[in-house]
Amino acid sequence: MKVVILAGGFGTRISEESHLKPKPMIEIGERPILWHIMKEYSHFGFQEFVICLGYKQHMVKEYFADYYLYSSDVTYDLSDNSVEVHDNHSEPWKVTLVDTGIDTMTGGRIRRIKKYIGNETFMLTYGDGVSDVDMRALLSFHRSHGKTGTITAISVDQRFGVLDIADGGRVHELAEKEGKDSSVVNGGYMVFEPAIFDYIEGDGTVFEKDSLPKLAAEGQLMAYQHHGFWQCMDTQREKKKLEELWASGNAPWKVWK
Repeated sequence: MKVVILAGGFGTRISEESHLKPKPMIEIGERPILWHIMKEYSHFGFQEFVICLGYKQHMVKEYFADYYLYSSDVTYDLSDNSVEVHDNHSEPWKVTLVDTGIDTMTGGRIRRIKKYIGNETFMLTYGDGVSDVDMRALLSFHRSHGKTGTITAISVDQRFGVLDIADGGRVHELAEKEGKDSSVVNGGYMVFEPAIFDYIEGDGTVFEKDSLPKLAAEGQLMAYQHHGFWQCMDTQREKKKLEELWASGNAPWKVWK
């Protein structure tokens, strides 16, 4: 099963670093947060990724093109321009990097990778947050209800679109954020059937404001409730928090060994 990661935005809320690199390439513990997210999925057996790129896409492509440089010892023989990689510790990943446009909205980015998904169920997340969500349990929940989509519901300070969830997990409504109270919100880590593409009109479609509310209104959106760790990286303060957790040796999202 493929994992789609949205990694093409400008990251304006953390512009101190995103003016130099795309937000998913901002490092936590000397590794891009994108790498941390992929390691989470890989731990649960998901090894095939489709990454939606846009802003400074070349930096992500260069990172994966030279991935072995970050994880192995290398000998360069300048006499014949050959390279020998020692003790290659690269991941068992298949990564498709797709230019989905500079100004394309989130829904448009998803629509643009339709040809790489085909008629298959796929997972979807954002390239700027980490969690200890049990991906296998999330997928099992999705398969159990037979609806088009599943999102992961978490409880955080109210800065995101708020969910109205009924018993059993059905999402009735997605409302705009108001105030500072703690609320149940969409934390990403989603699963969709290919029918989701019918809810995306074009590049200007905002997935969170246009597609998901329509899905909820039709009774086709369910919520998997996660009570563990989740943290996005929108600001330098949040980046520092993640750095400190990683440096402590007890990062909650490090589910892999």
